[in-house]
Amino acid sequence: MTESAGTIDVLVVDDDFMVARVHRTFVERVAPFRVVGTAHTGEQAIEAVDALRPDLVLLDLYLPDLFGLDVIPRLRTAGHDCDVMVITAAREADAVRGAVRQGVVDYLLKPFDYEDLQPRLERYATQRGRLLTTVVRGQADVDRVLAGAFAPPAGGALPKGLSVETAQLVERTLREADGTVSAAEAATAIGISRVSARRYLEYFHATGHADVSLRYGTAGRPERRYSRRA
Repeated sequence: MTESAGTIDVLVVDDDFMVARVHRTFVERVAPFRVVGTAHTGEQAIEAVDALRPDLVLLDLYLPDLFGLDVIPRLRTAGHDCDVMVITAAREADAVRGAVRQGVVDYLLKPFDYEDLQPRLERYATQRGRLLTTVVRGQADVDRVLAGAFAPPAGGALPKGLSVETAQLVERTLREADGTVSAAEAATAIGISRVSARRYLEYFHATGHADVSLRYGTAGRPERRYSRRA
């Protein structure tokens, strides 16, 4: 574990070598995360956690030898208290419920982009830091920790780099849109960059204030479209 250094060590687990490489690149773009290893089977993941002692495991569920959720109790039996973030194509309700019962910190569906993973990692880092530094003097301290445990920030507590003023402009664009909007359309309407607009839109999606749909064209990647959640 790397609590004293502030770095969050990550193990990436995915049966697809290329996907694992992409996820590794995504993670290493977000401070203070550092990928310490990759694994491509359940057994490799268990061995890697034992050898590398990561703080966080990005865990695919469809592994060639074990179902991903079956890896978690084996880690706990071995005495490992690393957190687990599920990253998978598994959309079954049973898988989601099982992940919640196993205490995962997040559940992200494939396919996804860097902009999908980044706010989840940042949210995890913030909450992890809060948990590590909390001093419990009474019930209020316990309630404060549990109320925010691995949940999207509420109210005006925006992630670092986002401003309340711009968030209000993006929210108004969503509210006044006739249907859905893309990041490029929101950027043009507000007068900010497409990258910035997408980060705000993804924040609203992560906090449950916006829905995302995909529009498929004739070529290239599908376009992400955002709408205000009623």
